[in-house]
Amino acid sequence: MSRLLVHVEGQTEESFVNEVLAPHLSHHGYYSVSARIVGNPRARRGGIRAWPEVKREIAGHLRNDSGCLATTMIDYYGMPQSGSGAWPGRAEAQTRPAAKRAEFVEQAMLADIGEELGARFVPFVVMHEFEALLFSDCRTFAESIGKPTLGKALGTIRRQFASPEEINDSPDGAPSKRIIAIMPGYRKPLFGVIAASEIGLERIRQECRHFDTWLSKLEEPCIRDIPVRRIE
Repeated sequence: MSRLLVHVEGQTEESFVNEVLAPHLSHHGYYSVSARIVGNPRARRGGIRAWPEVKREIAGHLRNDSGCLATTMIDYYGMPQSGSGAWPGRAEAQTRPAAKRAEFVEQAMLADIGEELGARFVPFVVMHEFEALLFSDCRTFAESIGKPTLGKALGTIRRQFASPEEINDSPDGAPSKRIIAIMPGYRKPLFGVIAASEIGLERIRQECRHFDTWLSKLEEPCIRDIPVRRIE
């Protein structure tokens, strides 16, 4: 059995991991599943951090805890693409087909972490951000936060795309921006986790194939049973 540490960028993802993913993965051989906000977790602020900072945290945890597996839950939307804080593969991913962009960044992250630590690292990039997952069931989403009349408007957005994961990352078209446009009082950390809990992982996995691929990897016995040793 292994411990899984999920590096996230904000409180919404932190709550989702601790309240929704952890109970599920506890039935797949993990004795501990927890989230850690990258950067300064005590500040309780969301927002993407520079890749070198995140890489340093991930590598440090893997080096210091030989029984730990690490993963990420970071939004593709907003990842720095240039400068010293750029995330591996993020700029180049824009030239790839939409369905391959997250995977391209993940592979670049894995390569940058390195082979020795990479055996216990399962990178995951959310397309395009966490709120896209909530479009997996628009009716349940709206009802779960006490706004049932907004289900139709959410459904109209959803039907414009083949998958919730394709709802785009433009400044005005990102999933969260679309939600706030029709629901000005939307509170991300609270409403997002309530909605995800009501929608359920099964429904999200049916609609969001990239998310399903990630979760399937974490469920595989071969991931948890990798022989590990402390790296000096």
